[in-house]
Amino acid sequence: MNISFNDDIVKAVGVLRSGGIILYPTDTIWGIGCDATNPDAVRRIYQIKQRVDVKSMLILMENPNLLNSYVSEVPEIAWDLIEVADNPLTIIYPGAKNLATNLYAPDGSIGIRITTEPFTQQLIQRFRKPVVSTSANISGQRSPQNFAEISEEIKSSVDLIVTYRQDDASKSNPSGIIKLGVGGQIEIIRK
Repeated sequence: MNISFNDDIVKAVGVLRSGGIILYPTDTIWGIGCDATNPDAVRRIYQIKQRVDVKSMLILMENPNLLNSYVSEVPEIAWDLIEVADNPLTIIYPGAKNLATNLYAPDGSIGIRITTEPFTQQLIQRFRKPVVSTSANISGQRSPQNFAEISEEIKSSVDLIVTYRQDDASKSNPSGIIKLGVGGQIEIIRK
């Protein structure tokens, strides 16, 4: 059965609001996601991935104007990086706030990517909160480049699998990652 884009979003928002976990396509690779403000849902993703919770996960947002709601101070260079990025870019910001604290790195930072992909943009707009996005694999295993490469173990662990883009066989890659320091330091983590 072919479920429409809109139906997928409505169902995914319902699952996120109830504290559930979704498997969904992002602007990069398929992700496991939940409400980024719900520590119990975040803990469940760590369990699904069999990952220690000191290894932080990133969040997706659809609007850079909301960064100040989740980061204590947005370094000035971040605005330029967001504006000029041609490809998906995750920026690690110091001073995370107003999110599930088990998402924060040990130094209090948080990785945030502003998505421009239509599905994730609409999902986050309708949900009205950031959504966790972590690769749809067990920790230490290779990240799947499309839906067909996601293990049954992952698929059976989530509350909803989005149908949109399941038949897309193109290979996707993770985003670039840049870490910004309070004093304007820039560290390239992944190109």
